[in-house]
Amino acid sequence: MSFKSIVRELKEMKDGIGSKSRRGFEGKHWRSKGRSFIAPDIVAAASSSEAIEQGQWANLPPELLLDIIKRVEESETAWPARTVVVFCASVCRSWRDITKEIVKTPEECGKLTFPISLKQPGPRDAPIQCFIKRDRTTSTFRLYFGLTPSENEPDKLLLAAKKIRRATSTDFVISLVADDFSRASNTFVGKLRSNFLGTKFTIYDSQPPTNGAAQHISRQSRRFNAKQISPKLPAYNYTVSTISYELNVLRTRGPRRMQCTMHSIPFSSIQEGGTAPTPTSFPQCFEENKSSCSSSSSALSAISNNNNNNTNIGGAAAALVLKNKSPRWHEQLQCWCLNFKGRVTVASVKNFQLVAASVDPSVDLAAAEQEKVVLQFGKIGKDIFTMDYRYPISAFQAFAICLSSFDTKPACE
Repeated sequence: MSFKSIVRELKEMKDGIGSKSRRGFEGKHWRSKGRSFIAPDIVAAASSSEAIEQGQWANLPPELLLDIIKRVEESETAWPARTVVVFCASVCRSWRDITKEIVKTPEECGKLTFPISLKQPGPRDAPIQCFIKRDRTTSTFRLYFGLTPSENEPDKLLLAAKKIRRATSTDFVISLVADDFSRASNTFVGKLRSNFLGTKFTIYDSQPPTNGAAQHISRQSRRFNAKQISPKLPAYNYTVSTISYELNVLRTRGPRRMQCTMHSIPFSSIQEGGTAPTPTSFPQCFEENKSSCSSSSSALSAISNNNNNNTNIGGAAAALVLKNKSPRWHEQLQCWCLNFKGRVTVASVKNFQLVAASVDPSVDLAAAEQEKVVLQFGKIGKDIFTMDYRYPISAFQAFAICLSSFDTKPACE
């Protein structure tokens, strides 16, 4: 069997999985009828066909299976063709385990494959290039993978956010899909919350990326925990970053000044030999593991309190701090300028570049790290913005930081 025919059958198998899901739904429909109804035996037929189809692929020799998936992963490097790699992971458990073993993190390979890749640090060598579309009518923001919007084929959606105005704050709810922003959904990944003036923002993650993440229990979180909407969903928000914009008291004209404190990323991650926290899967808190999940949450809360009480900012215990790169004044253009290397084409107060900053003078930060742009964001058209990020932050963290630029800041401009 040729390699192309294997890929073709994988796509057909994916369609078959969807049809079996529909058959399962039809089975539930018939079971909801009364006992006097006579229904066709579609469950037995579905289970028998599933056993035949599952056995055809699940019983392949591990060496052959490893070679097949490795070839698929190496050949399909860009979206939408890389969807085939996801198809391999959804065939059966053995295929999924081998696929997860072969597919590397974005830090190692520079590619986004599974949803958990959005919570993992970006590559060290070159940034991952994305763009954001803003919809003013629905107050939604969509993050897509790629240089610019394509005209011929649909773009790969990575994350979506919805802006929700409240009496004293503004929330940006971040989801994996563009049509479900409920915290009760398994597509919820986190949120961004601002203060009343729009000068300080807090990024909350739905899962603890590290033991240093502070646990935040809101009134809404306690309500979800009490009702136990879904045993697989986390009931807490974990503080992973805070963003602060400098007040413009004198109302002088100039660019915004911002600073991001990445509580979940240690300062040592950008030093030689340092590493950033890399989650490998989304949390799975099942009903039988409620006690273990609650005990681990309590332990995380205690650890975070100890970290908050620790005032030492030097060494490995210090959090990574990012600040916006200072632009230069262009005499001919009569405006502030930054070198976005062609990725930004429209002047806007929202444009920025973030670089690592050393808060403690005793901590030595290499000059190359001070000039390395970790995140850049800028406008290229009406309601279209580019977002390029790299190690040590993730796509989720970068997207949340960029969302803070969309909020109104009357005290900073």
